[in-house]
Amino acid sequence: MKLEAVQKTYKRYAPQYDLLFGAIFHPGRKAVIDDLECQPGEQVLEVGVGTGLSLPLYDKSVQVTGIDISEHMLEIARKRKARLKLDNVELHVMNAQETDFPDNHFDKVVAMYVASVVPDPVALVEEMRRICKPGGQLIFVNHFNSNNPVISRVERWLEPLANTLGFHPGFSMGEFLAQTGLKPEQVMPVNLFGYWQLLRAINDKPGVANTMPEDNIAVAV
Repeated sequence: MKLEAVQKTYKRYAPQYDLLFGAIFHPGRKAVIDDLECQPGEQVLEVGVGTGLSLPLYDKSVQVTGIDISEHMLEIARKRKARLKLDNVELHVMNAQETDFPDNHFDKVVAMYVASVVPDPVALVEEMRRICKPGGQLIFVNHFNSNNPVISRVERWLEPLANTLGFHPGFSMGEFLAQTGLKPEQVMPVNLFGYWQLLRAINDKPGVANTMPEDNIAVAV
């Protein structure tokens, strides 16, 4: 994925995004925020916040920062924030791979439907680790390529169209985890037919032990 292509694609998507992806992705958004178990006063960053469909799901006692590379998507999020009086929310145009936030700033960092969109998923995860506090939560929900041979064949056929579609249809969970070094404590299918997966990991910076052995990952089915 090229950054310019992402911006161009989501400029095109912006006016219809809520209609196209609001309801179908809602279970995944709700599952992520339920899984966060946010406490009052915690600082949460949502990278790739898009049109802000998830923002009303957060408790207003939680301080939420949303960033997105698409000004057109974020403009809709700003209108949603104003309409719903979400005073606990801040929104910024920013590249998720290279943010302006200081180290160890957020208690929890969330990426919903973003990992297969950004030009460099490894840079995304490294930046999320940097700005999340040691021992904090990193949560992803994303499409990963299917084990079904028919669906997998369609994904491979669509892969050359990634820049037009705005995401990688053949995005591999195995490669994503291997390249980023993420060790999820939980892997859970969400949304229609469980075609998307929620991954939850502890931000295991140096000096912070992973709380669960790699061979004991909780996988919900």
